[in-house]
Amino acid sequence: MRLSPRQYLRRRIREYIFRRIRRVPGPVTVRRQRIYIVPTRFGYVFGLMLFVMLLGAMNYSNSMAFALTFLLAGLGLVCMHHTHRNLVHLSVRAGRHAPVFAGHDAQFQLVLDNPAAAHRYALVASPVDDEQNPLHFDVPAHGSALARLLLPAPRRGLLPAPPFRLYTEYPLGLFHAWTWIELDMQCVVYPAPADSRLQPPPAPGGDSGIPDRIGGKEDFIGLRNYQRGDASRLIHWKTLPRTGQLMVKQFADPVQRELWLDWDSLAGMDTEARLSQLCRWVLDAHRAGKSYGLALPGTRLPPASSEQHRHACLEALALFQGGTVAT
Repeated sequence: MRLSPRQYLRRRIREYIFRRIRRVPGPVTVRRQRIYIVPTRFGYVFGLMLFVMLLGAMNYSNSMAFALTFLLAGLGLVCMHHTHRNLVHLSVRAGRHAPVFAGHDAQFQLVLDNPAAAHRYALVASPVDDEQNPLHFDVPAHGSALARLLLPAPRRGLLPAPPFRLYTEYPLGLFHAWTWIELDMQCVVYPAPADSRLQPPPAPGGDSGIPDRIGGKEDFIGLRNYQRGDASRLIHWKTLPRTGQLMVKQFADPVQRELWLDWDSLAGMDTEARLSQLCRWVLDAHRAGKSYGLALPGTRLPPASSEQHRHACLEALALFQGGTVAT
């Protein structure tokens, strides 16, 4: 794509600046050397107005016009100082970033700490590639504020957080001060779940849920002769007139066999379709409370049914790379 001279110059300036930015785990303290400041459009108009007022005051030798011009010029200088001070010595660190599914927005949390006794107003943060959705927030004195950067996550894998710009035009909008920060954050993006038309392979021995263990409490499985010590609530009184013998109800719990979600059971599908289908099966099995394992080429996660196991399986699918799982 052919760029205009302005876009080309802007891109070269950004490349020069980004070469100087190092990706760090944080926290990052905004020092004076990291802050850039230029007049805004309103600031340029304000400066032009002062110049015209100065010419008028000199032409008519009007002392009141001189006084007003110098007063407004002083106001502009004070405004520049406050704009710069609104950013300096702020500390920025990485917050939480939860995994997401492909096709959703990844959320990166930024925590801004203000060690000064003055509030920091009208701060704005925006990613480099998405300056159309800036985040506006204030940071209280000796306090912290939380900002959330939303980024689209179209593909599975690890999504690193891009550099972002932190800027302000407080208090009067005459000057624009900003700094670039790149924190070492990355979000795990799970594969997008497939639809649920395909069913997982049956577990060895048949995952039918048929009860085969006596002594449970859920499913009625039949009657047996009364034995000393049986609870009276278990006696089946309806059979007593017909048989003349006390019968006791028996119950059992269904045996839940382990379910394996196997990569090889999806032969004929491409890699991404397999991963999406396995992702669907993981979610369904976890929602049903089943104990399930995941078998991928080079990776085998034994059956379990916890939330940590769900995340481990989805993370293995997210980081799968042609026969291996990236670390």
